[in-house]
Amino acid sequence: MTPPRMPASATSLPAPARAGVGLRHPHVTHFLEQRPRTAFLEVHSENYMSPGGPRRRALFDLARDYPLSLHGVGLSLGSAEGLDPAHLARLKGLIADYRPALVSEHLSWSVEGGTYLNDLLPLPYTEEALDVVCRNIDATQEALGRALLIENPSSYLAFAASALGEPQFLGELVRRTGCGLLLDVNNVYVSSRNQGFDPVTYLESVPAAAVGEIHLAGHTARRFGSEELLIDDHGSRVAAAVWALYRRAVALCGPRPTLIEWDSAIPEAAVLLAEAQKADLILAAFEAGTESHVA
Repeated sequence: MTPPRMPASATSLPAPARAGVGLRHPHVTHFLEQRPRTAFLEVHSENYMSPGGPRRRALFDLARDYPLSLHGVGLSLGSAEGLDPAHLARLKGLIADYRPALVSEHLSWSVEGGTYLNDLLPLPYTEEALDVVCRNIDATQEALGRALLIENPSSYLAFAASALGEPQFLGELVRRTGCGLLLDVNNVYVSSRNQGFDPVTYLESVPAAAVGEIHLAGHTARRFGSEELLIDDHGSRVAAAVWALYRRAVALCGPRPTLIEWDSAIPEAAVLLAEAQKADLILAAFEAGTESHVA
């Protein structure tokens, strides 16, 4: 049986500057049967790279009614050994099949010697690392024939060798490659608390025009002796402080497609959709020129 794909004449549905949700397995049946209202759906690219099967057929069905965003976790743009041609080819095929509105990847590395590590590992923000990431982004965008959105990571340490701040590093990626940015506001907040920097100053330093999507998620606090560390676990509602930072991000960038991520302790679909509705109220308030106080 030939795997389904979008007809050659089809055009992808655009992702509006409204709130969507990350589609995870426990909610697939609900979306297939109920078609709840949400602006777009985002899936992890790697979960749909195998051809055929019920998972891909379900996504093809949903793609008729919802714009799609493909969010990758395994391209490993920070790998000095370069990209995996097979992985890139699978991603290109997935994009051809589903014609997503948005395609994004992480600013990280996860491959060494052909072995995939089960984590998004951090990079030192050096000129050498910048050259590596730019080279890999250029190769990816050339292969895919479209621009990528690059997501800022959550961080738990800083490299002593780093010569650039993260916003400056991201800005150079945009300038040198023409990529866009996926601004994860929860990651900014988590990193700011773990490393002691001002998250608003961070937002003000990011090239606002390059932001093509925003992510929101929950986090948790853990104690290690006398130290508290915030963990980006995507396992709870968006925190009040992150909602406040999101309002600031929208004020700086303007309304953007905004995703609610929830990857652990996944709740009922209604809870996830209610979080998206909060983001929608904030976006609508900024478009109307008023302030939102939803938290």
